[in-house]
Amino acid sequence: MCLAIPARVTTIGPHNMAEVDIMGVTRNVSLDLVPEAESGDYVLVHAGFAIQVVDEEYANETLELFKQLDIVEPEDV
Repeated sequence: MCLAIPARVTTIGPHNMAEVDIMGVTRNVSLDLVPEAESGDYVLVHAGFAIQVVDEEYANETLELFKQLDIVEPEDV
């Protein structure tokens, strides 16, 4: 099963690479598939790529569901 995790874009660097925050964990992901994403936006991340821009409410609801279902822990992202 594949899973995309909501993340908040913190900074955008060269070559469409962004630093994102996923439940307090920082990762670098590509924004090539969502060039409209800006710092502060929430995106769905799968396999190192942001694949969709989502609103903050959706991102927070999804992360809360993951926590409730024990699908993901911060150290897993």
